[in-house]
This record gives sequence, C-alpha cells and structure tokens, in this order.
Amino acid sequence: MKSKLQEVSEEFLNYLFDVRGYSETSIVTYEIALRQMLEESHVYEADGVTVLDITPFRFKIVKNHKKTIVKKLSAVHSFTKYLEDQCHMNIKLIGDESIKVPKSLPKPIEKNYIEEVLSRANLEEKLLISMLYGLGLRISELSSLKLEDINKGWIQIHGKGNKVRELPLLESLQALITVYIKRRSPKKYLFEKGNSPMNAAQLRYILTKLFKAQGLKVTPHQLRHSFATHLLNNGARIADVSELLGHGTMATTQVYTKLGSVKKMQEYMKAHPLADAKDH
Repeated sequence: MKSKLQEVSEEFLNYLFDVRGYSETSIVTYEIALRQMLEESHVYEADGVTVLDITPFRFKIVKNHKKTIVKKLSAVHSFTKYLEDQCHMNIKLIGDESIKVPKSLPKPIEKNYIEEVLSRANLEEKLLISMLYGLGLRISELSSLKLEDINKGWIQIHGKGNKVRELPLLESLQALITVYIKRRSPKKYLFEKGNSPMNAAQLRYILTKLFKAQGLKVTPHQLRHSFATHLLNNGARIADVSELLGHGTMATTQVYTKLGSVKKMQEYMKAHPLADAKDH
C-alpha cells in the first residue's frame, strides 16, 4: 500500500507541474515533504478505507521551524485531496490535528528508572508494576481483575463504562503471572488480601512506597501514561494504542504524542519497552 502511494505521489507532482503550473522550486519542496512523510508514516487498510497515520512523521519534523512544518503539512493535505478527487481513494488522515495538552498530565517515567525499581522488587511488586506499565491498565481495572479473565496469551479487562477490551500478553508477563499464581495461590482475584480483592488504595500504596524507596515520586496513572507515551514514541500506531488503553476516541490518546521530549520523540525503538526486559 505504501509503495502504491509512492507511485501516485510521482503522478501528483507531475500534475502540480503540468496542470497546476507550480514552479520547479515548489515541486522540489513538495517532493521532499511527501517522500519524508511516506517513509515515516503508517499506511494500512481498515474497513475498506486507506488510513494514513502521519503521527511518526509529526514526531520527525517536530524540531523544524513552524513555517516549515506548516508547508510540509500543506503538501500532505494537497496530496490526500488529490488521492480523493483524482484517484477516487477513500482516505482517512490521522495525526495532522493541532494537539493541545492539558498541563495537568503527569510526565512519563523513564524506562531505565522503571527497570531499576523492577530489579529490586519482590514477586508481587514486580507483577504490580508490570501489569500497570506492560498493559497500560488503570489501577481500578487491576484491582478488579479476576483470574478467570486471564487466558494464555490474552487478558480481558473490564474498563470504564462497562467496556470490555482484550489485551495481548507478552510472554515475559505471562510467565510472571504463572509464577505468581503458583506461589501465591490467589482464589478469585489476581491481587488479594485475605478473601477480598486488594482495593485501588492498597495497590497504590505498595507502588508509591516502592518507587519512593528509590527516590522517585510515581503514581499508578503515571505508569499508564508511560506505557502510552513509550509505545507512541517507539512508532506504534495511535489507533492501536487508543484501543489498548480503552479510550473512547483517538483524540483522548493524541495528548500523549506531545508528552515526550523532542529527543524521545525521535528515538524510535524496535519493540515494546518490556519486550526485551530480562526475567521481570
């Protein structure tokens, strides 16, 4: 699909030169912008619609001058309009919006800090951190998580508004859950105290105390933010991250695209932050 768009982009540039009468300088500017956009962006089919997610492209050009960014986005908009009008393609463009970030959003935690705390944690603490950071769960979702909701390779989460979502489990997290259940023998819920599930306050206390011992002030929601931010910075599609988080709309997820520093935005890693973690 991406190769087809690259071919069409050549036709588009010829159209601008031959039909619209654009100058050679403008054509070069458009060519550079479109080539960079197609190299960085995600292109895929979804329900008969060609989705063009330029979020990674936005990360790539974030250090450009504001006028340069506007010109490059203008080239992308012109190209998508050409695809719709001249090629009769059904295009959905993601990531071109102006994103406003609430100042109250907590900063994501650096991966190396999380790994440091994991290396010093006991079994229960490791699982607590890994579930929040490895799956992006809300603390309330983790508190109410039942053993019956955990199947090999997948986990079912009952989120806000009675919405249910299925999340894939990394092998390392699946192995950690298996060891924990074998050693602790919970009866109904993953985290229990006596015969009752541990509530959100109890889980939050364990987490904050653990990070505080390492000189860090961290909340459960910060680990959820870290999960989302790190995935997006690693090149994950915003639509997929939105689904993993259980957000009602992608607009809610888009705030995370501005949380990382410029440096983080440009450092695309090849895998999930926990995928290469050793024996967590």
